[in-house]
Amino acid sequence: MEWLRDPAKHLGYLAMNSELPLKCDLQNGVCVGFIQEKSGLAQSVISSYLKTLQKAGLLESKRVGQWTYYRRNEENIRKFCEYVNREL
Repeated sequence: MEWLRDPAKHLGYLAMNSELPLKCDLQNGVCVGFIQEKSGLAQSVISSYLKTLQKAGLLESKRVGQWTYYRRNEENIRKFCEYVNREL
């Protein structure tokens, strides 16, 4: 989630060397392959984690050809943080 907060800072070097359709526009999302390459985990593991976060409403996805790009859903993250931090 931190890498997706500031993708240019954390993943920009991968985007600049990429052949992907949205390589220069990280604000539209980050390709699973960038996260996989930086983390060293299998792409299937990264995809599974990202899909879980998407189902929880914390991420949004955009499909472009064969690639899926993910970005943070800041509004839902804010609501989640408020819920977790509320006093019971």
